[in-house]
Order: sequence, then structure tokens, then C-alpha cells
Amino acid sequence: MSKGINYSKWDHIEVSDDEDDTHPNIDTPSLFRWRHEARVKRMEELAKEKSDFEAEWKQVTSQIDEAQRQADAGDSAAASRLAQLKDRLSKLEAHRQELAKKEKSQPLNIDTICKEGKTRTIINKAAAQPPKPRTDEETWKNLEEFKQKYDKEIKKFGMFSKFDDAQQFLEEHPHLVCEAACDRLVLWCVDLAVEEKASLLEYVTKQCICLQFLLKLGAELGTDPRNCLRQFYARLRDPQPEYMRAFEEELAAFRQRVQDRAKARLEDAMREYEEEQRQARLGPGGLDPVEVFDSLPDSLKACFESKDIALLQKTLAEMPIDEARYHMKRCVDSGMWVPDASSKKLLEGDEAGAEAAGESEEEAEGEAARLTIRYQFKAALIM
Repeated sequence: MSKGINYSKWDHIEVSDDEDDTHPNIDTPSLFRWRHEARVKRMEELAKEKSDFEAEWKQVTSQIDEAQRQADAGDSAAASRLAQLKDRLSKLEAHRQELAKKEKSQPLNIDTICKEGKTRTIINKAAAQPPKPRTDEETWKNLEEFKQKYDKEIKKFGMFSKFDDAQQFLEEHPHLVCEAACDRLVLWCVDLAVEEKASLLEYVTKQCICLQFLLKLGAELGTDPRNCLRQFYARLRDPQPEYMRAFEEELAAFRQRVQDRAKARLEDAMREYEEEQRQARLGPGGLDPVEVFDSLPDSLKACFESKDIALLQKTLAEMPIDEARYHMKRCVDSGMWVPDASSKKLLEGDEAGAEAAGESEEEAEGEAARLTIRYQFKAALIM
């Protein structure tokens, strides 16, 4: 049967100020102070006795070693002195046991009841200031500088199809393991989607996602992502099913985002082109001739399509004056019609003068050149 734990050492604990019951004729603080001084004195005496014993033990053992060497060399006096020293050492050994027994019998106190196991000092460092966020202009400027310096290397990396080739290239060009290179690959992917280069787009999108996952791994481990190159590509070559599924899902989602962005870019470009064409078509009054023509009544449309001035004058004469004035003003503002004397009278509201001017205009066949119709813009848009 194994021995139990010995708790006897806790039976006698000496604390100088833990007694509340003292004699009324005794000054309690003085009693506590005297007990404390007596305990400290006893401890100092025991420590001095141990120190003296250690010094004597060291001296005797050193002398025994010296005497032993001399005795081995044939010195008879050394042999006699060696016997005396060994007898003295045996007495010191007995004294050692007495000291150990005396030290063990001492009651525990505040200085000996426990010992410090280990200590550690922690000095808090000043919190690192978060980096100042860069403006969009600064970000774009840095990206342009990075592109001008490393664009050829980035495109070469984007065209790799094998993980081993990509890993070796990044190990030889570690400066490409950064956000700027990843952003440049994203922009290149959108350009390829706009140009409909599907086969090359598959390679570049895959390398872009690889670089994004590598940067994410470095952030998760709290280290430079360049230190994770071998670990990352080893994971890709022998992937866990869940990790590979997440990789493929992110790759598919990224390719869809690239296609959506390319579509939006094409739509923006088309709108800009149409607006430029519209601005180029605007007449002197700021109206679009295509929009004005579409708003004309069918009878007026037929006049402009046939370029028949007589039919136009007849049609205007048959229309209410306000309606005729409204449509002719829009035709002038859009540049579809260069006003003659009759049109000017009509636009100014002089109906009688407009009829007289119209009769005189019928005699001048050369005035047909005043009619300006610009339907080529409309045809260009339809095509």
C-alpha cells in the first residue's frame, strides 16, 4: 500500500501577527514586532551556519584532492594528512545531517511557506498605428506605376496552366505576391472578357484566384504570404475535398463577376458612343433631328422622305397654323429645315405674309436647295 501525503509540516506555522488573543497588560504591536525580530534573527543564524559549513566542506574536499595527488606521488606525509582529512570529512557529513534535521524542524513562516516557481515580466508595447487609408487617386497611381514596371511579368504569370510552373515563377519573382499584382490581373481579366478571348481568360482567372487565396492564407497565419508559397501550392496539388470545392466555387463566382463587369463596360461604351453621335447630330437649336423626325405626323414625314417642297408647303397649309408653326420650329432647331421667307413668316406668326411668300417661292425652283434633310444619322443608328 502506497504512503499517503504527509501534511505534518503544516501543523506548525509561525506567523508573528496572527494572534488576536493576547494578555491585556501586553502591548500587542510590540509583541508582534518582537516575535518578528526573533524569527528573522533565528533565520539569519541558521543561514550563517549553513554558509560556514559549505565553505568548510569545500575547503576540506579541496585539501583531500591535493593530498591524494601527493600520496599517489609517493609522499608519506601526505598519506598521513589524507587520513586526517577524511576523518574530518566524516565529521562534517554528520554535521550536514544535523543541519538538515535542524532546518526541517523549523516551523514554516511567511518567508519559507512557499517558493517562487517562475516569474515573467511583460512589457506592453505601444499599439501600432493603423496605416492611413489611401485615396482612390493614390491607389490608382500606385497601380499604374506597378503596371508600368511589372506588367510583362504579371501577364506571363497569368498565362501559366500548371501549379508547379506558377510556384517556381513566384519564387523567382516574389515581388509579384502582393495586392497590386492581383488587382492588375483582375483588370486584365475584364479586358479579355471584353475582347472575348475565352481560352486565355480561363488561365488568367485561375491564376488570379490562386494569388488571392495565397494572400488570404498569409493574412490568416499572420505572416508574409511569400513564406506560404510551398505550403499553399502543396495544398493545391493534394487538396482536401472541402478546400478544393471552396476554390472551384470562388473561381466560378469570380469568372461570373468578370463577365458581368465586361458586359457593364460594353454597355457604358455603347451609351457614350450614342451620346457622342447624338451631340454631333444636334441642330442649331439643340434638338436631335432623329428624335424630331420620329415625332412628326406621317404626312410631314412623307414630305421629308420624298424631299418634295411643294408637298411640304401643301401639307403645312392644310394643318392648323399653331401645329404647323410648332413642327416647323422644331425642324429648324434640329437643322432638318433651313428657313426661307415663307417659313420665317410662318414662324413669326404672319399667316397672310406666309401665303404671299409661298406663292412667290413656287416660281423659284432653285430654292429647293434650301431644304436640308439629314437622315444619314438615323440610318447609321439603325445599322
